[in-house]
Amino acid sequence: MRLQEIIIGIKEKSKEISKLEKQGLIKKIAPRLYTSSMTEAVEKIVRRNWYRILSELYPEAFLSHRSALERLPTTGGHIYLTHSYTNNVVLPGLTLHFLKGHEALEPDDTPFFGNLRTSGLARAYLENLQSSRGTGEKSKTLSREQLEEKMESFLRVKGEDALNRVRDRAREIAPILGMKKEWTALNQLVTDMLGTGLSKNLKSTVAKARVLGEPVDPDRIYLFESLFEELVGKDYPDYPDRNINIQSYQNFAFFESYFSNYIEGAEFTVDEAKQIITTSMPLPARDEDSHDVLGTYQIVSNRNEMSLQPKNADDFLQLMRERHAVLLSARISKTPGEFKDRNNRAGTTEFVDWQLVTGTLKKGYEWYSLLQHPFSKAAYMMFMISEVHPFIDGNGRIARVMMNAELGVKGLSKIIIPTVYREDYMGTLKKLTKQRDSDAYTRMLLKAWEFSSNIYGDSLDTMEEYLATCNAFLTHKEGYLKIIQR
Repeated sequence: MRLQEIIIGIKEKSKEISKLEKQGLIKKIAPRLYTSSMTEAVEKIVRRNWYRILSELYPEAFLSHRSALERLPTTGGHIYLTHSYTNNVVLPGLTLHFLKGHEALEPDDTPFFGNLRTSGLARAYLENLQSSRGTGEKSKTLSREQLEEKMESFLRVKGEDALNRVRDRAREIAPILGMKKEWTALNQLVTDMLGTGLSKNLKSTVAKARVLGEPVDPDRIYLFESLFEELVGKDYPDYPDRNINIQSYQNFAFFESYFSNYIEGAEFTVDEAKQIITTSMPLPARDEDSHDVLGTYQIVSNRNEMSLQPKNADDFLQLMRERHAVLLSARISKTPGEFKDRNNRAGTTEFVDWQLVTGTLKKGYEWYSLLQHPFSKAAYMMFMISEVHPFIDGNGRIARVMMNAELGVKGLSKIIIPTVYREDYMGTLKKLTKQRDSDAYTRMLLKAWEFSSNIYGDSLDTMEEYLATCNAFLTHKEGYLKIIQR
């Protein structure tokens, strides 16, 4: 017999449940609530099955207020529901807040799971504009900033007409719900968000950016802020650029271009790359890949170009576009120098929506401008561009170009990511994106910087020999990166 993980105790099954309990097949975890999972923490079981529990135990209640918009328990396990009475019920891992209110409206308050319903969007907006004595998760309503962000997300995806329809429906149901005051507040909020000028009533950064014509990706903004906080309070070493003369600088630039393109799949032998660079001619069978190597080299071998820093947000966008136009000059189909006009992704990672690129980059630039140490600015710059992915193609390469310019302008060694270090590099980028782990990312980049600071010399062949000694040309499966002091 296969038992469900959560079993609801009802009168009709009392004998069966009692028998199962005596046999040690289930255990009671709360009034009318049993589980067949005998070893796992009860709190985890309840949290995992919260919607099923509510559907069976409280079929007349429905998700409302913040829970109608979040559709999940809060981090601390709080759920808010409208019912015929006011009460709090504490279950393992969950606290249910029942708020006395008007019964479900048809067709607004829609089915969520089984018997469980949820407030419709118009009602949920009104509910979240009610006054609340609680704070944080103990508040039945989202904060004003959180509500604005929810509405901005809806507006971004569904458009102005859809938000206006929600407002119209809220006006109709507000008298029924006794929420005329909340309707007035919602009407003003929608007006402010659809306006063309910045309203003093708006609280969230996301909403303010939208009305200024530059909407942002809120998740990425929070991510960039967390990286800034990790970088701003740390001390970092200074690895000077030892490639002082033009020959050694160009030798380094050769391998900088070679590895940066190899990471992205433009795989050449070193001899093939030498032929491309020395002749300025693409290999006949690989025209576009060859031009990518040439374009990257053209930028990174120019000390003057790699000593330019953006002066403001607009200058940052322009500088990045100009460098990208050179880098991808041979790939006309990839619109070199122009931001993407459609969305892009890598695996399961969805990059910033094309309509949010400019606003997100400009907001991200604000934290970049506050950083002081060249390494912190370089690390932040590279991740920000990589995470936004503002172009159709060439994003990784332009991100590394922009990173190294932050170091070059201060006379510090640029950073090379060798083939053997690719998995570490990509892995920590992904970890920062998915898990907000900025420490692993900075440690990875510091190791690459220390390694790169030892790559110097007037002989390209000698530099190649040193890189081979460090395992630079191997894959991750073949070896590991050695840092050999010179």
